[in-house]
Amino acid sequence: MNHNFPYYKKMKQIRKVLPCIFAAITAISSFDVMAQKAPDENRFTKIVLGEKLDEPMEMTLLKDGRVLFVERKGALKQYSPETGEIKTLATIPVNTKYTNAKGVKREAEEGLMGLIHDPNFEQNHWIYMYYADPDVNQHVLARWELRGEELVASSKKVILNVPTQREECCHTGGGMVFDKAGNLYLTVGNNTSNSGTPGYANLDERKGWEYWDDQRGAGNTNSLTGKILRIKPEADATYSIPKGNLYETLPNNGDGLVKKEIYTMGHRNPWRPTIDSKTGYLYWGEVGPDASVDSEQGPRGYDEFNQARKASNFGWPYFIGDNKAYADWDFETGKPRPNSTYDPAKPINDSPNNTGLKQLPPAQKAFIWYPYGISEEFPLVGSSGRSATGGPVFHKSDFPNGKRVFPDYYEGKWLIVEFMRGWIMSVTMDENGDYKSMERFMPSTDFGSAIDMDFAPDGDLYVLEYGSAWFRGNDNARLVKVEYNGGNRMPKVVAKADNLTGSAPLKVNLSSAGTNDPDGDKLTYLWEVKSKAGKKVFKTENASVLLDKPGTYDVTLTVKDGKGEENSESLEIKVGNEPPAVAFNIKKGNKTFYFPNKPIDYEVTVADKEDGSLTNGKIKPEQVAVSIDYMPIGYDKIEASQNHRGVDAVAFASMGERLMAKSDCKSCHIVDVKSVGPSLKDVANKYKGDSKAVEYLSKKIINGGGGVWGDHVMAAHPQISMAEANIMVDYILNINEPKTAKSMPTQGSYATKIPDGQKSNGTYILRAAYKDKGTKVMKSLATEDVVVLKNPTLNPELADKSKGTQLVITPNRSFSMVGDKSYLGYNNVDLTGINEIEITAQAQTRVGASGGVIELRLDSPTGTLIGTSDKIEPREMRMGPPPAQPAATTGTPAAGTPPAAPPARPNMNSKLKINVPQNAGQHDVYLVFRNDKAKDTQIVMAVSAIEFKASE
Repeated sequence: MNHNFPYYKKMKQIRKVLPCIFAAITAISSFDVMAQKAPDENRFTKIVLGEKLDEPMEMTLLKDGRVLFVERKGALKQYSPETGEIKTLATIPVNTKYTNAKGVKREAEEGLMGLIHDPNFEQNHWIYMYYADPDVNQHVLARWELRGEELVASSKKVILNVPTQREECCHTGGGMVFDKAGNLYLTVGNNTSNSGTPGYANLDERKGWEYWDDQRGAGNTNSLTGKILRIKPEADATYSIPKGNLYETLPNNGDGLVKKEIYTMGHRNPWRPTIDSKTGYLYWGEVGPDASVDSEQGPRGYDEFNQARKASNFGWPYFIGDNKAYADWDFETGKPRPNSTYDPAKPINDSPNNTGLKQLPPAQKAFIWYPYGISEEFPLVGSSGRSATGGPVFHKSDFPNGKRVFPDYYEGKWLIVEFMRGWIMSVTMDENGDYKSMERFMPSTDFGSAIDMDFAPDGDLYVLEYGSAWFRGNDNARLVKVEYNGGNRMPKVVAKADNLTGSAPLKVNLSSAGTNDPDGDKLTYLWEVKSKAGKKVFKTENASVLLDKPGTYDVTLTVKDGKGEENSESLEIKVGNEPPAVAFNIKKGNKTFYFPNKPIDYEVTVADKEDGSLTNGKIKPEQVAVSIDYMPIGYDKIEASQNHRGVDAVAFASMGERLMAKSDCKSCHIVDVKSVGPSLKDVANKYKGDSKAVEYLSKKIINGGGGVWGDHVMAAHPQISMAEANIMVDYILNINEPKTAKSMPTQGSYATKIPDGQKSNGTYILRAAYKDKGTKVMKSLATEDVVVLKNPTLNPELADKSKGTQLVITPNRSFSMVGDKSYLGYNNVDLTGINEIEITAQAQTRVGASGGVIELRLDSPTGTLIGTSDKIEPREMRMGPPPAQPAATTGTPAAGTPPAAPPARPNMNSKLKINVPQNAGQHDVYLVFRNDKAKDTQIVMAVSAIEFKASE
């Protein structure tokens, strides 16, 4: 056989490369498996860059690391990474109010609404802002130069005006994005009233009700409202119409029936747009109407996240979600017109308020859509309030110089954020760009009230959070960024000791429990215990050490992973003085709750190994600081601690005064009169504010000395310890301070009444503290015992433990329990004297609540069942359409007359009661919310209050 034959030569070559091919296939397969695994959440860090903003709206991220953002009332602001500060660069005049036909002014959504920088900003310094003109009923897109930190006022160029009405709220849009061709996309809200529909489509064709008819706006081809516009800004501040716009090819400008700036139409309130840099597809969030149930007027409301692959009609006000059709509703009769179902393939706008084409393009269904309640198609989005915002599509190639670029796992995914539900979803599309799946991004992190989100040029993800309340600045209005760490992570170190203070010898057990490496690397441990006497080293996870000499010991645990990354944590142990034991004991009364005007009997006990106890009389009652304070809800902890310090100063001064009296100091020093030595008040004045005075004067008491106050030399007092000298000096230096705080008796009865002018939902803080005399080698130690008596009506949001909770903060605060066996837990609750627990709750059909019962269990969510509430059933809260208006003399209502007020909102709250058996004792208490038919993401009920009621 001829092995030089070409066939055999080819086979030899193939055999040589086969191992490489198999290796490559293996590598690709391994990479694919790795790429399918979501990175651990702890690889991402949410960092707050600034807070307490005043209605932030939209941001733009510059290549130099600066973040520009606008606030609704007109401020252009900048965050600088170099300084870490936020500053106002300029404030432009804007309108922020509507004035209706009756002259009533109300706060509006409009103001300074949008911001973006030019793609060539580094060369031309142009930024674009979209705002409500302060004088004319229009929204304006204008361009400025931003030179450094100066907005050049003279450079302003108006590019586009959008006519609006300012009588009836709502929806402004204002989001902007550029594509690779330099085309600018601008979202414009429908500028149409929501009232009177109620929560369905805006289709009121009655004369004088134009502002309630979205066929004059979103469904009108000759209006810029309710659209996403696409224009090409030119250098001279004009613009051209890009090819491919919805009506770009119509001859003669559509005979004046179309606006060629329109890219997509049929929008209610489109939010933050983004462009997929690979496909060119446009994505955005869309806020839908409020109806919570389907009716003959049309489907319930849905919010949407949308994708446009080309210029299209997205259906509003005729369709919602996946083209669910509204009825052609007759607002005169309050009934649908005959043959009223709209056809998404051929929508017709025959409203008398339409100034555009009658035949509209086919309606495109939403990409993702979801109601208040559980979504059958997209259950992961949950339920409750809704406000789809939007977000960016991630492509790693967009960040060639990024230091912390997100991993390949997110390649091609769309990150979307929800303003009210507080989540970010990572949405996966298939090769055709169709929806495939979604999953939570950073699922244990809240991104509530996010009004804008985008990647910076360096690859970090930025989120702009509007805050809790509408139309004002909020403490939680923030600029945050999310950083990704794709490399080796530092170990997390936890160092603990079972004893931090005690008399010698002191045995201490050191523990590293809780220490871990997020990468799973094998760790090495090094404990170092240092003191003046030397150092002890342990190379084990945990260690036990006997500290036999009095003094201060510094303990450090250093943990290193296999890649050389290390981290450490330190603690301090003081040996030579046993800390006092202090207890504030309630002898009669509940130990968890106070009940107004009901007394509690109490007794404070104090025992100290070196000083004695209250019981044997060696510690005097006046040396113990005792206080009972009423603190209003949300009290300032600093204010409380200030009062405690005042009480401490009075009680602890007693110790210093007694030590002074026992020494010979009183023979040379009098409180307020000069004697052989200076008065104590003079000493206090001389050293006031001197941080080194305590140490200096304490040494002088022990060692003696003179020359400061005259020729007389103060005798040495070697028998006085440094700790005792410190107490004496503290007493002297504070002798001029007013003694406004008064310590209470160490035992007695106290009526927990609500102070005049205070609300009844506050907290009582019962506190006792004692500071010992210390020893010759160790300073004084203070111990306190604090008992907090809560108001018996608890805020469910502040539960100690919880599962399946959902908090919505805008536009109204709502706290819901989600899924069967969700629970709220409270630690160490005293049920003595409690005969009933009353829970204020509601189950609304609007959010798809299932209703259910509440179980009362002890010590765990599956612990002993001691009571069950009645069942709460879901209830519907629905506003009917306004009644037809009575005919005026002209036969029609006056123009701009608002619709009839909707019926009063019904009280949806129910009082669910659980009986508590006698002598239930003190336990961790769990309220478990049950409905075995509830879905995992379905609200069972919303809870607003939990009240523990005492027997009379």
